[in-house]
Amino acid sequence: MKSEHSEEGVVFQDRRKRPTPILSRYTLNGRRQGFIGAPGLPKEGYVDRYGPGVLFALVLLSGLNCLDSFLTMKILALGGRELNPVMDFLIGLTGEKFWLWKFFAVSLCSVFLCLHVHFKRVKWVIAFICLLYLIVITYQLVGLHLLEF
Repeated sequence: MKSEHSEEGVVFQDRRKRPTPILSRYTLNGRRQGFIGAPGLPKEGYVDRYGPGVLFALVLLSGLNCLDSFLTMKILALGGRELNPVMDFLIGLTGEKFWLWKFFAVSLCSVFLCLHVHFKRVKWVIAFICLLYLIVITYQLVGLHLLEF
C-alpha cells in the first residue's frame, strides 16, 4: 500500500490496493467519479459514477440512433434505398424490425463507451459519433425532402 507524508508529518495511506475494475459491486453506488492530477496516480481508468455530461451525450446518441432508424424507414417506404451495405443486409434479413437490432447494437456500444469514458479520447469518440449521426440525419432529411416532391 502506498503512503504519503503531509507537511504536518501525518501519514496518509492509499485506500485502494488496485484500480477500480470495469464492473464491480460499486458500479451502481460507488464513490469514484474521476481522477485527480496528483503525481504518481493514474490519469485514466474506470470509475464508479458518471457525470451528467456523459448521460446527456449517451442519451443524445440513443435519440439520434432512433431518429436515424425512423427516417430510414420513412425513406424506404417512399421508394428510397439504404446506402449502408451492412444495414441494407440487416433490413433484407429482418424487414421492418431492423431498428430493434440496430438499437440493441448501438446501446451495447454506448454502454462500452460509458464504461471507458475516462480513458484517452473516448469523449472525443462519443462527440464524433454524435456529429456523424447529425450529418447522416441531415442527409436523410434532404433526401426525404427530395423524395416527397
